[in-house]
Amino acid sequence: MTEQLNTQTISSLKDKISTQLNLFYLALSFFTRIPVPKKMHYSVTLLNKANRYFSLVGIVIGLLLVVSYVGFNTFLPSNIAIILTMVLSLLLTGAFHEDGLADMADGIGGAFSIEKKLAIMKDSRIGTYGSVTLIMALLLKFTLLVELAALDSNHLLLAFILAASLSRAIAGSLISAMPYVTDEAQSKSKPLAQAQSTQELIILLFIGCVPLLWYSSEIAFSILLLLLVFRWLFKKWLMAKIGGFTGDCLGATQQIAELLIYLTLVAYLSADSFVGAAA
Repeated sequence: MTEQLNTQTISSLKDKISTQLNLFYLALSFFTRIPVPKKMHYSVTLLNKANRYFSLVGIVIGLLLVVSYVGFNTFLPSNIAIILTMVLSLLLTGAFHEDGLADMADGIGGAFSIEKKLAIMKDSRIGTYGSVTLIMALLLKFTLLVELAALDSNHLLLAFILAASLSRAIAGSLISAMPYVTDEAQSKSKPLAQAQSTQELIILLFIGCVPLLWYSSEIAFSILLLLLVFRWLFKKWLMAKIGGFTGDCLGATQQIAELLIYLTLVAYLSADSFVGAAA
C-alpha cells in the first residue's frame, strides 16, 4: 500500500513538473527563437498560464547575453563586444520587442482615432515615428551599455540579467491591469496572453525581482520605484490613447523599462565614481 502511494506521489510530481516545463517552453517559444521540444503543447489557455514565466525567459536571455559578451570581449574591445551582443539579442528574440516599440510609436503617433491607431499598429511596414523611436532607443541602449562597461564590467553583466528579466515582468504585469484591445483574428502577430491570475502575476514579479538581490537596497528601491512610476504613467497614457493594451504596447513597455533600468544603474555608478574621484 505504501509503495503504491509513493508511486502515485512520484507520478503526480512528474506530471506537475512536466506541466510547468511545458508552460516555460511555451513562454520561451513565444518570446524567443530558441528551439523548444516538439512535444510542447499549445492552447490559448496554456499561453495565458505561461505568462508567469515571461520574466524567467528574460533571465535565460540575460544569461546568454552575459556569456556572449564575455566571449566577444575576450578578443574585441568592449564597445564592439556590446554591439555584437545587441545583435545576438535581436537574433534571439527576432526583434520581437523592438518591433512592438516601433509599431506602437507609428500607431499612436500617426493617427487620431483609436481604430486608425490600431490599424497602423497591425501594419507590418514601419513609418517615420517608428523608425525614429527605434533608432533612438537602440542608440541610447548602446550608449548606456558602453558607459556601464567603462564604469564597472561586472555591473554590465549583472545588468544584462536584471534588465532582461525585470523589464519583462513589468510588461507582463500590464496584462492583468488593462483590457486587451486588438482583434486577435486580424492581428499580424502570434496570439497573445490576454488573461492573468493573481498567482501568475505574483510568480512573474517574484522571478523578475530576484536579480535585484545582487544590488544594494538603495539601488534596488530606486529601480523599483522608477519602474512603478513609469508603469502607472504608461498605463494611464495607453488607456487615454487606445483604451487598453496590445502586444505592441507590451513590447514597448519592455523596451522602455529596460532602458530605465540601465539609466538608473549608470546614474548610481557615475555618482559613486564622481564621489570616489573627489575624495
